Amino acid sequence: MRTFIIIWFGQLVSAIGSQMTNFAVRVWVWQLTESATALTLVGLAMLIPRIVTSLYAGIVVDRYSRKALMMVGDGVAAVSTILLAMLHLNGVLEIWHLYITGAINSCFAQLQNLAYSSAIATLVPKDQYTRATSMGSFFHYGSAIIAPALAGALYPIINLAGIFSIDVATFLVGFITLAFLKIPQVETTHQPTNDSLKEQFSLGFRYLRQVPSLTTLLLTTSAFWLIHDLGGAILSPLILARTDNNTQILGQIFSAAGIGGVLGGTILSIKGSLKKRIQPLLLGMMGAGIAKTILGLATTPFIWIPVQFMSSLNFPLIASTNGSIWLDKVAPEIQGRVFALRKLSRQLVSAIALGVAGPLTDYVFIPAMQPNGILAPLLGNLLGTGDEGGIALLYVMTSVGLLIVGLIGMSRPLLNQVESLPSHITLKEKESLTNQ
Repeated sequence: MRTFIIIWFGQLVSAIGSQMTNFAVRVWVWQLTESATALTLVGLAMLIPRIVTSLYAGIVVDRYSRKALMMVGDGVAAVSTILLAMLHLNGVLEIWHLYITGAINSCFAQLQNLAYSSAIATLVPKDQYTRATSMGSFFHYGSAIIAPALAGALYPIINLAGIFSIDVATFLVGFITLAFLKIPQVETTHQPTNDSLKEQFSLGFRYLRQVPSLTTLLLTTSAFWLIHDLGGAILSPLILARTDNNTQILGQIFSAAGIGGVLGGTILSIKGSLKKRIQPLLLGMMGAGIAKTILGLATTPFIWIPVQFMSSLNFPLIASTNGSIWLDKVAPEIQGRVFALRKLSRQLVSAIALGVAGPLTDYVFIPAMQPNGILAPLLGNLLGTGDEGGIALLYVMTSVGLLIVGLIGMSRPLLNQVESLPSHITLKEKESLTNQ
């Protein structure tokens, strides 16, 4: 567990720098274009290469050193960030530069994240899986406490190039931390070198095909993230539109999310393993949906900040219960390829969400909520009119959708069957579960 904690700390520091850069880039693009489509295209440019990488990432992670893959991920990210800083300092940075560097970074980040998640089973005792996965929530939420507040305050002073410099320094911390530690590599009984590339890639599909309950779990969480990312893509435009581009308020809201996430992750880390995981997962989805609905309806930071905190309390619960189920049920020697399929599903739905969020906002909901728009007379008093009203309408619709996914999941008996599956099932063993 000690080695895992050290690795976790180094990656947390690195994540703080990455979150600062992500925040600053969102603000820079919005100020440059004031277009939700332009903002979501930056995220889409990162997701599409990651989806392609997912097709082979699991094979690579199961074959090569997971430590080396994590170090390469940090190194590539640092180099690309330095290049962006140089372009900005010379006054020639353009949005298409973010597309290219984002695409390159996302490919290596995919390998890095998959290597990290697959390494947990080799570094952490089985009874600590829930704690380890909940600690992983700190990558996002722990960094979100400090990063948005720092970036929001520093951005007007040191500009984008200064944020890039901080990011590079944090990458070095993550790289150096990994350099002096050993991560065991699993001796697999399904050697990738003995199978054709097609067989290697299809292993995850063959693994899931025979267990409807795991497939249902994957479909349920994919539906949740599709709707979540559709709303998440327009959160920054919503707040900026309602605050006249106030980066400090936006930073405070993201920091509130970080505090909520850290508190939720801390509670789970202290509690350790959960006897039941499906019901808490679905309750977390429903709690997030309720809180985000209130956020979309509100028009003041005095409501945004506490409900964002309440929303984020649920996500460590969602992530840790879901992650611990997969760690528990999938044999470590094939986790790379099976987890790659999970990531592929997650990224596909996120790409769809990012691809439609901008055009839906700019060309459907904003026009409909203009003072003379078709929906303004009906919903204008509740959500406001103009740009902010259109963005708010789509955000509220997605938030209600999260609640609906959780409610539907409660009525699916197949999800409850996940709890009764044996642990660390290999592909061969799964063949006996076909008639589950």
